[in-house]
Amino acid sequence: MFALLHVLVEADHPFSTVEHYHNHFRQTWQMLYGACANGKKPAGMSIRQFLTAAEQFCSQLNMHHGIEEMHIFPILAVRMPAFKKELALLTQHKQIHAGLERLEEYIHRCRTGESDLRLDELKTIMDNFGNILWAHLADEVKELGAENMRTYWSLEEMDKMPM
Repeated sequence: MFALLHVLVEADHPFSTVEHYHNHFRQTWQMLYGACANGKKPAGMSIRQFLTAAEQFCSQLNMHHGIEEMHIFPILAVRMPAFKKELALLTQHKQIHAGLERLEEYIHRCRTGESDLRLDELKTIMDNFGNILWAHLADEVKELGAENMRTYWSLEEMDKMPM
């Protein structure tokens, strides 16, 4: 019975959607970074479309982290050390956002014609925060996994969380 409950909670709990969002961020990062590593944008994608994809990545990740920091992390921090201010996950957010700001500035310069898009330069910017981003995506999914959540919260409490 417990094994069945575990499977149901793992698959159906709202926190399982975190993996969905994180997979989207991973896929977009891989597309952008892959273009940089290969020295050419994806086939069939214009420079404008490529820059739009990069802008959307930044915007969506900023929004995702903003929602977490304002609405989710404060609730989780009551019982879960990883979500307390100045600890791992919030510190990672700050480091990621420093990289996102540099990326957004570069994309803006490319959009306005102040700079030409140079994939090697974009790769350097992405290299500065890529490792922490990937670690963060994995750490957060682990912390919000059903098994770990059950350590701190009852199923009833999890169901009442704003997700």
